[in-house]
Amino acid sequence: MAGSAHATVDAANREHARRASAGSGRAVWPTAAVAGAFTLAQLVLVRPGLGLGWDETVYVSQVSGHAPASFFSAPRARGVSLLVAPVAAWSSSTALLRTYLALLSGLALFLALRAWRGLFPVRVLAFGGALFASLWVTLFYGPQAMPNYWVAVAALAAVACFLRAPTDRGALWGLAGSAALMAWMRPVDAVWAAVPLLALGLARRNRRALLVLLAGLAAGAAEWVAEAYTSYGGLARRLSDGSAIQGGLGWHLAVVDQLRALGGRTLCRPCTGALPHPLVTLWWCTLPVLAALALAVARRGRRPAATVLPLACAATAAFPYLFLIGYAAPRFLLPAYALLAIPVADALAHLATGPRRARPPDHRPASGTGGRLPLLRPTARPDRRPPQDPARRPGAPPALRPTPDHLPAPRPARRPLALVAVGACLATHLAVQLVVLLHVVGAATAAHDAWARTAVEMRRRGVRPPCLVTGQEAIPVGFAAGCASAATSGPNANTTEDGITRTARRTPVATLVPAGSAPPRYARHWPSVPVGAVRLYYVVPGAAS
Repeated sequence: MAGSAHATVDAANREHARRASAGSGRAVWPTAAVAGAFTLAQLVLVRPGLGLGWDETVYVSQVSGHAPASFFSAPRARGVSLLVAPVAAWSSSTALLRTYLALLSGLALFLALRAWRGLFPVRVLAFGGALFASLWVTLFYGPQAMPNYWVAVAALAAVACFLRAPTDRGALWGLAGSAALMAWMRPVDAVWAAVPLLALGLARRNRRALLVLLAGLAAGAAEWVAEAYTSYGGLARRLSDGSAIQGGLGWHLAVVDQLRALGGRTLCRPCTGALPHPLVTLWWCTLPVLAALALAVARRGRRPAATVLPLACAATAAFPYLFLIGYAAPRFLLPAYALLAIPVADALAHLATGPRRARPPDHRPASGTGGRLPLLRPTARPDRRPPQDPARRPGAPPALRPTPDHLPAPRPARRPLALVAVGACLATHLAVQLVVLLHVVGAATAAHDAWARTAVEMRRRGVRPPCLVTGQEAIPVGFAAGCASAATSGPNANTTEDGITRTARRTPVATLVPAGSAPPRYARHWPSVPVGAVRLYYVVPGAAS
C-alpha cells in the first residue's frame, strides 16, 4: 500500500513538472514575440541599406579595412567597434551589418526582459518591452553602430539581476555581464546608471552583489582606462577632454532641448527653433505622472523595490543629459526610457484593468529550487474533506492538493472605459512614433545619398585611396570614399594646416567647404567644383590642374 502511495505521488510530480515546463514556455513567448517584432520592425522601417552615419563611421572604421581609422575622441569607448567587428572586419556591406545588429538588438531585448521574470507579471514585461521597442529612437538606433541602445538594455538587465541576486546566485552572472556591457559601451554613462545600485548595495550591506557590480563595471571600463594612460595623457586628462568636447559639463538646463529633439533631430546642437507639435512631446511629458502612479501601484502591491529601483536608475541615467550638457540628442535618454518602460507598463495596466489581489505570501519558489516550482506533496485533509467525498479507505494514499505556490493568481477585473482610453492613447502614440521615425529615416537617407555623391565626384576628380579628406562632413565622406579624414579645429582636431599642405604634396587631398564660404588658406589655389550643398576643393599630385 505504501508503494502504491509513493507511485501515485511520483506520477503526480511528473505530471506537475510537465505542466510547469509548459507554463514556462507560455511565460517566454510574449517577450519573445515582442523581441521578434522589434527586430522585424527595424528591418522593415529603418531598412538594412541605410548608410552609416557620422558617429557610426568613427566606430566602424576602427575595425574595418574599407578606410583608415577615423580620429577617436576622448569620450568614445571601443565597445561598439568590438561589437561590429565580427561583420565589419571582413565585409563592407552596410546591409549585412544592419541585419546583424537588428538581430542582436532583438536578442538583447529578449534577454533583458527575461531577467525580470518573477518580479512582474509576464504580460507587464511584454507590454513594457513593447513600449520601449516602439519608440522611434529605439527603432532607429537598434540597428545602428552606436552605444546608447546597448547601455539601455544592459542597464535594464542589471537592475533586474541586482534585485534577484539575494536569492538567485545565477543572477550574479547576469549582473556582472550587464555591468560590464554598460561600461564597455560608455563607462561614464554606466556609472551614472549604477549609482542607485551602488547606494542600495552599501545601505543593505549586500556585499556579494555590490562586489559583483563593481567587478563588472571595472572589467568593462578597463580598456577605456588603460587607453586613457596610453593615448590621452591619463584618466583625468581624458575626462577633462571629454567634458570639453561636450561643451563643458556644468549646470545646463537641457530639458527643453530634449523636447525639441523629439521631433526627429538626431543631434540638436545648437538646439534652437520651435518645439515639435504637442502630440509628439505629450508622451514624454506624461512620464513623470506615470512614474508616480507606478510608485503608488507598487506600494499598494507591497513590492516597492522592483519599481523604485529602476525609476531611481532612470533618474540618475538621465540627469547629466537633462542638466549638465548644453545640447541634446534623443539617443542620450535611451537608458532612462528602457528603465522606465516596465514600471510605466505596470501603471498603465493598473489603469486599464484595476488592482490585482495580493498573492499568498509564500507564492515565490523556495530558495535553492533554482526558480523551479516545488513538487506536489501529499497532504492529509481529514478535517476539511468535503461532505460529498466518500470516506477514505484505511491504508489508501492521502489526497493530493496543490500547495499555495500553485494557486493561480486571480485575473484582474477589467475597466472597459479605462481600457478603451488607454488603448486610444497608445494607438495615437504609436502613430506619432511611426511618423517621426519615417521622417528621421528619410532625412538620414538624404544625407547619406549626398555623402555618396560627393565621394563619387571625388573619385571622378582623381581623389582615390590613399587620400585625405578635410572640412565639412569630412568623416562620413572620407569613409565613403575610402580616404582618411582630418580636422584642424573642433572636437576631432588631429592635424594642422601645415600638415595638410605637406600631405597634399604626395597624396590626393580633398577639402569640403559649405557653398558660399571661403576655403581654408591651404586650398585657395586648388581647383574646385560644386557638389550639392558643398564645394569640393581638391588636389592630385602629378595631375594637371
